[in-house]
Amino acid sequence: MTEYETTTTDASGSAERPQFTITRVFDAPRELVWRAWTERADAAEWWHPRGVEIKPGSIDVDAHVGGRYRYTMVAPDGSEYPTAGVYRELDPPKRLVMTWGSPGDADDVAPVITVTLSELPGDRTEMRFHVLGIDGAPGDDNVYDGWSSAFDVLAEHLGAADTAADPAGRADPGGAS
Repeated sequence: MTEYETTTTDASGSAERPQFTITRVFDAPRELVWRAWTERADAAEWWHPRGVEIKPGSIDVDAHVGGRYRYTMVAPDGSEYPTAGVYRELDPPKRLVMTWGSPGDADDVAPVITVTLSELPGDRTEMRFHVLGIDGAPGDDNVYDGWSSAFDVLAEHLGAADTAADPAGRADPGGAS
C-alpha cells in the first residue's frame, strides 16, 4: 500500500515546504520494523534502493535524541552518495524523527524524515514515512522512487529477520503453538 502527497497548505492557504509521504504495510511486528530503523546491522541491509549498496564500514547509527547516523551508498557505476543526519525524536517503537542530508549540511535546513509505526492485527505494521523539505513523486526516478525501492528491500529484510527469529515460521516465536 502506498500513499502520496506533494504539498500541504497552512491555515492561510500558503504552500508549505515541499514534502511527500509513503505509507507501507509490512508483514512484521512493529518492534522488528523499529529495529530496522535504529540498529546499525539492520539499517546496513536496507538503507539503499535495489541495485545500490552500502559501502562497507561506512554506516554508523547512534539512535538517541541528538545522536547521528551516517552511511555511504554506492551505485553500480561506482558513484558514491554519502548521507548523514541527526535524530531529533525517538519514541520507541512508535515514532522517530531525523534530519536527512549530506555530511556537513546544517541540521536546521536539512530535510526532515518522520517515521510513524502503527501496529496492525496479525503482527503487521503500518509505516508512514514522511519527508519534509524535498519533493518526491512516484516515477521521479529520484528521491521518491529511491525510498520506495528501499522499502521493497526492507520488506525482504524483515521477512528474512522474522524467519530467522522463528525458523518454523510462526507469527509469535515465543508463544504457544
